[in-house]
Amino acid sequence: MKKCFIILFALFLAAGCSRERDPLDILRNGQWIDLTWSFDEQSVYWPTNIHFTHDTVFAGINDKGYYYSSFKFSAEEHGGTHFDAPVHFAQEGNTVDQVPLQQLTGEGIVVDVTAKAASDRDYQITAGDLQDWENQYSRIPDGAIILLRTGFGKFYPDCETYTGTTLAGTEGVAHLHFPGLHPDAAQWLVTNRKIKAVGLDTPSIDYGQSSDFMTHRTLYAAGLTAYENLAGLEQLPPEGFWIMALPMKIKGGSGAPLRIVAFVP
Repeated sequence: MKKCFIILFALFLAAGCSRERDPLDILRNGQWIDLTWSFDEQSVYWPTNIHFTHDTVFAGINDKGYYYSSFKFSAEEHGGTHFDAPVHFAQEGNTVDQVPLQQLTGEGIVVDVTAKAASDRDYQITAGDLQDWENQYSRIPDGAIILLRTGFGKFYPDCETYTGTTLAGTEGVAHLHFPGLHPDAAQWLVTNRKIKAVGLDTPSIDYGQSSDFMTHRTLYAAGLTAYENLAGLEQLPPEGFWIMALPMKIKGGSGAPLRIVAFVP
């Protein structure tokens, strides 16, 4: 057990915690924050994707006289709060089960562009926005997980306000309007910083009107991963917290439902 605390303490130190604090004190007084939307029939999926369903196999008193329940679910990989593996847009990239565990945890930062996204549904987060964060706080740490707060999480799961449309199929795709990360900013990160992943509170790391998904392609060609449809980013500080992002381990998967949490010391 002590070994576990030492490991966790080392992680928290890496996230900028004071070395004078006792690890047990950090664990007792820190806060775990869930960044995951529950999966149900209202979960937001891409207009061309099959949505989440959850059906009852059995729930009640069985023939032996005690209560028992079991359910089944069905969904595409990419919907609700989910994880993108590199193979999603990089042919030789890692599948979900091949992504190393060390790439699923790391020091988190939040880049807040809610003011800009509030006046422009199609806002694309720039390298300048990332550099502005660095000018205010510090250089983006090596091994960081960057979370982009656009403010659109407050609209989830209302499709019209969250994605810009309630239409399904290819017609729905044409009417998507929500913020994302500009491809030039993705390239800046790949070229100039050593990060693990990028996540945000919209349905896609590319903005809604993207047709070439160049941000996806740039990040995944470099072996990075992404998290989409995140919840609760408004509860996080700009820096000084730790992320654990654990996708369902689907063999050969291009993506997966994701349970992602943050620990704030």
